[in-house]
Amino acid sequence: MDGNDMLGDIRWVGFDGDDTLWRSEDYYRQAEADFERILSAYIDLADSRTQQHLLAVERRNLKIFGYGVKGMTLSMLESAIELTEERISARDLHRVIEIGRDTLQHPVELIPGMREAVERIAGRYEIVLITKGDLFHQEAKIAQSGLADLFHRVEIVSEKDPPTYARVLRELGTVPDAFVMVGNSLRSDIAPVIELGGWGIHMPYHVTWAHEAEHSVLDDEPRLLTVELPAQIPDALAKIAAGPL
Repeated sequence: MDGNDMLGDIRWVGFDGDDTLWRSEDYYRQAEADFERILSAYIDLADSRTQQHLLAVERRNLKIFGYGVKGMTLSMLESAIELTEERISARDLHRVIEIGRDTLQHPVELIPGMREAVERIAGRYEIVLITKGDLFHQEAKIAQSGLADLFHRVEIVSEKDPPTYARVLRELGTVPDAFVMVGNSLRSDIAPVIELGGWGIHMPYHVTWAHEAEHSVLDDEPRLLTVELPAQIPDALAKIAAGPL
């Protein structure tokens, strides 16, 4: 692509995958609801704070199991054993495993209007997909999404933090000030890029994992624009490229 065709000094645009390009968190929430139904035969859900316990276990296990459905499933098994004081049956533990299996096989449903937005941006910029989670699952979702052919590069990472983004930008041959990241998570998609000196376009999803809801981005962050719909992303990008916000 001829660099003269690019707007302003922006050279690369990054996109998150889960809950930015396609739906994801809805399936995790359904998995949690199914998990609670299993545990309801053993404990009083109103008193057990099941979701808080599961979140604590998932956070404890992130550096061991990583992000994604497999890590969630292992954390569910651990939580089930702890919350029931080891009373849960092998049959119900197997049902928890099946919850994980079903979640891994959920259909890939694009956010309405997202393909058109990505196509528009890909016609003006080089674009990279940066997503985190289980390698096999993310590869499968990317393939099923039908968007893979639009991206100049795909990065599946174990964590989205400043060192990871810095590595990706070095490999892309660009600098933070010439990079815009589009995503639904302020914690993972926006905050690390802004910390490096890049730009962010935040498109909130209607539901967010509690771990991702914690972030350090200020409400008046000058390097951040917020949009509600995919169709608004190209205009937000043009505004960033036009100069100081």
